[in-house]
Amino acid sequence: MALGSNTKFYETPNHPYQGERIADESNLKGRYGLKNKEELWRAQSELRGYRREARKLLGSTEGTDLEAEEFLARLKRYGILNEQDSLDDVLSLDVTDVLERRLQTVVYRKGYANTPEQARQFIVHGHIELDDARVTRPSMKVDVAVESSVGFDENSSLSDELHPERAEAQE
Repeated sequence: MALGSNTKFYETPNHPYQGERIADESNLKGRYGLKNKEELWRAQSELRGYRREARKLLGSTEGTDLEAEEFLARLKRYGILNEQDSLDDVLSLDVTDVLERRLQTVVYRKGYANTPEQARQFIVHGHIELDDARVTRPSMKVDVAVESSVGFDENSSLSDELHPERAEAQE
């Protein structure tokens, strides 16, 4: 079955008007420079999927050691878990652990942009490359192994260190 244009990869909140939840979402939206709350809901749904998978693996008594190792290896590759973390640690993850691995956040944390919003703009406008390839998706998850290859595209005007939009403190 082909995915239609109406297929959602996230779940909206059950109760639309809860002041505390709305305030928390707005705080995260501002802190990570998200375009809208849908991006936050996608991250929360992704986290729910990780927790669901971990509960399934913890609860099954069959020989699923290989499945569990592959699942943990995937989360460690993305940097969501540390090397010493186990399946139990997946259940204590927070949505910020998922949001920290977005390309937009990585670009901001590496000091290529002054704000998360500016990092998003640099990515969308094609100024950022990852593994020598131009990337225009701010929501892309960045593997720990390729995080060091994030930088400005050499053909971008921002590759000049004296460009006025460049962040002040470079690594």
